[in-house]
This record gives sequence, C-alpha cells and structure tokens, in this order.
Amino acid sequence: MPQALEHAAPVEKDFLPLNGTDYVEFYVGNARQAAYFYRAAFGFRLAAYRGPETGTRECASYVLVQDKIRLVFTTPLTPEHPVADHIRLHGDGVRDIALWVDDAEAAWRATTARGARSVREPETLRDGHGEARVASIGIYGDTIHTFVERGKYNGAFLPGFEAAPAEDPVARPAGLLHIDHMVGNVGWGEMNRWVDFYRDVMGFRMFKHFDDKDISTEYSALMSKVMSNGNERVKFPINEPAEGKRKSQIEEYLQFYRGPGVQHIAMATGNIIETVGTLQRQGVQFLRVPNTYYNDLLARIGPIDEPIEALRELGILVDRDDEGYMLQIFTRPVEDRPTLFYEVIQRKGSRSFGKGNFKALFEAIEREQELRGNL
Repeated sequence: MPQALEHAAPVEKDFLPLNGTDYVEFYVGNARQAAYFYRAAFGFRLAAYRGPETGTRECASYVLVQDKIRLVFTTPLTPEHPVADHIRLHGDGVRDIALWVDDAEAAWRATTARGARSVREPETLRDGHGEARVASIGIYGDTIHTFVERGKYNGAFLPGFEAAPAEDPVARPAGLLHIDHMVGNVGWGEMNRWVDFYRDVMGFRMFKHFDDKDISTEYSALMSKVMSNGNERVKFPINEPAEGKRKSQIEEYLQFYRGPGVQHIAMATGNIIETVGTLQRQGVQFLRVPNTYYNDLLARIGPIDEPIEALRELGILVDRDDEGYMLQIFTRPVEDRPTLFYEVIQRKGSRSFGKGNFKALFEAIEREQELRGNL
C-alpha cells in the first residue's frame, strides 16, 4: 500500500477573483443608431443612458441589456474628444472589456504590481443610487479592462447614467443569455506575449490550444490559445496569423482595424434553433457552410437532440468532445470594415470551441474575404 503524503500541495489562492463580465463598451460613430440596430436585430433592451440631457457634455452612451449580457455604445460629441481618435483609427469597435469584481482597487493593485499598464486609477463614482468603484488597465492594442465594483450601487448601470423606460418598443428579445467567450486578434508572433500577460498579470491559465494544423485551409491558417480565469467564468481566446498561401482572416482584421483588438464575441443561448431563427428574421446575417456539411453529420458527431433539417436550414454547426457536444454559428461582420462579428453558441456538456468545425467555418470566411477582394 503506497505511503500517504505527509503534506498536501497547497492550493494557490486566486489573487484576481472575477465574478464575470460586467459589460462590453464599444466606441462608435453614432451610438444612437448602433443602439437601435442591436435592439431591433439582436434583441437587446435599452436600460440606461448618459449624455447632454443627464449632464455629460462631451459624449453620449447607451446601455443595452439582454439577460446577463450588457453592452455599452459610446459616441463623442466633438471631434476633439479622445473617443473620436479611436473611431478614426479603428472604426466602430470594442474599447473596454469590463470585469465584475468585489474589490476594484485590489484588482488594480494586484495587476499593476505584476506589470499591467494603468489606464485609470481607482475612482469612486457616486449618485443618488449609491456608489461604485472602478479602475482600468491596458491590454492588447487600444483595448482595456475596467474592474467594476458595484456592491454598494443599486442604479440602472453606473453613477451618471439614468434608467430608460422599462418597456422598450424596439427590442425583440432573441434568447441570448450571457457572454461565453471573447476573442482577441493580435499581430505576428504576439500570441504568446499576451498568453503570458493573462497568466502572469491576471492569474489566468491556458484552457485550450489550437495550432495552424488545427485551424487551416488550403489558403490560410491561424493559431489560437484560450485563456481562462480560475472559476472559468471569463475566457479569452487569443489569435495570431500563421503562414499560408493567402491572407488569413486575422491579417484582414489587423489591416482594417489598424492593430490588435476584439474579433468576435460569443453569446450563449439555451435554444440555438429558436435564437438563430429569431435573429435571422430580425435581419442578422450569418455565414453559411455548404449543404454537404450535413450529409454525414450524425456519423461524425453521433446522436444529438436537434433535428438535422432545422440545423441545415439555419446553417448551425455541431461539434462533439469527450464531455458532450456544442452547437454554434457565426454572423457576418457587423461593421462595414471586416472586423467585429458574433458567435451564437449552445453548449450541451462540451467545453470546447468547435475544433471539428474550424475547416468548414474558415472556408466560409475565406469566401467572404474573396468577395471583398481581401483573400
């Protein structure tokens, strides 16, 4: 009988406990119109607003909510505002991936002590609904993380914002529940630098790793590593280009975004068939794979609960791993620049990212690139 160890290995304390994604803020050229699109097409509800009418003279922001997903769209009101510089360079895009914490100052101190660049020192915001504490650090490109501590705040969003009417006549909910993961694109040879950042500065661990053999087609390839925080509520895949015959989707993104940034946001649903059907009826455009993808689907991935014909009609992809299966579909870019897009995902046990669908998906992306003349 093997001798018992006298001392168990110590359990490492998570120095940056995260409760989840608090909000995602976009800098956009026209926040009013962007908010209308996300309400009418994706089903978000207008929850709060900040602008000249509330005492903010330099910019306007609209807060949209669907279940646990919170998106903020901010636009500058003068060309001199720093937000205008961000939009001029990048177009509409994600500026802030905010993280919900119990102690914003502790999160800021822990990460800056480990080498993070401070963007906003800890600050307390107050109004009649209480107070919230925020602080920010820089990550890849012009993207930031804001730590949000809201335990003493009971307003609609954050101090300075006013609640919108409870009934939104534009919003048509689509069953989106929470952010599953958010993908960042970085430049050649930069992936491991940011993997190290999330490991060493933020205490994340590597969750999955895909190389150019996993994610490649005849023409292009990329590499990706998925970083996760301790409780797995926050996952950030990080992509970089790999050598190929033609320009990869990552290179196209970097060219048009003018640097690293958020490539796509994956939003979870409990019924992907109903959600995608609703989104399509509301005008959201999705990538399509050839119908032949479905001919041997059950032979490839085994029995599933969903009818194959419904998946074929909507263009939903399926993949299986040792823990179960998952269903996913990707939108076309939602900007005129071929940058940001969305994924809708439903997990049925699987914790992976659809490795078996990579080839079909990226061939579909390449067909779009070719139409744009960017392949």
